[in-house]
Amino acid sequence: MRPAILLVPSACIAVAIGIALPPAATAEPPGPHCHSSYDPCVPIASDVDCEGLGGDGPMFTGPVRVIGPDEYGLDDNNDGFGCELG
Repeated sequence: MRPAILLVPSACIAVAIGIALPPAATAEPPGPHCHSSYDPCVPIASDVDCEGLGGDGPMFTGPVRVIGPDEYGLDDNNDGFGCELG
């Protein structure tokens, strides 16, 4: 007779042998000076433009994901990503 092999989730195995697993990744809410429509943080300002793509600022940002109304007009092609370099 062969021994039974029991498959269990890796978290159970880790607990059974005492290995700590990192916490699940969770999105942090934007900080008080971050606009909630962009990830990562885009500062709240009178105007924000894409760094290296022109514009007069006063603030600039690199590539971002647009997750709400695009108040700064960073997502020219409406694909959910702003300040794309390519």
